[in-house]
Amino acid sequence: MLNIRIICVGKFKEKYWEAASAEYMKRLGAYCSVSVTEIKEEKLPAHASRADEENVIEKEGRAILEKVNAGDYVIALDISGRELSSEALAKKIADISFTASTVDFIIGGSLGLSAEVKSRADLRMSFGPITLPHQLARIVLLEQIYRAFKINAGETYHK
Repeated sequence: MLNIRIICVGKFKEKYWEAASAEYMKRLGAYCSVSVTEIKEEKLPAHASRADEENVIEKEGRAILEKVNAGDYVIALDISGRELSSEALAKKIADISFTASTVDFIIGGSLGLSAEVKSRADLRMSFGPITLPHQLARIVLLEQIYRAFKINAGETYHK
């Protein structure tokens, strides 16, 4: 069974995000082992300089990379990454399952991902040019992973 790990910066702040996440985690349990690792969001000074922002990105990046294992296949969510249809993501997950036992999906903090995290990623994936709040991106990711497993199992799922 494939291990899916979502490594993300920050925690849910509202109960409805937690409820949506719990529902998709429960559904995914029939297809894979799924877990979420939350990385502490670094604090920015009140009038942050670009150097302050870079420092935060680097700290969060190091914390993310500490959670990634050598043999993991890493998919980083990145607005400048590759857009995949649900079917293409399903195929990618199926293909990965032949070569890796763990897929790490990474969601960075509000300032984005460090260059080191981007370079470690085997795939940089985008949900398109829109900006999503991190909590919503996490729910969309869970839904798309669930949809991918349903597609791969040949099961119907609403369109």
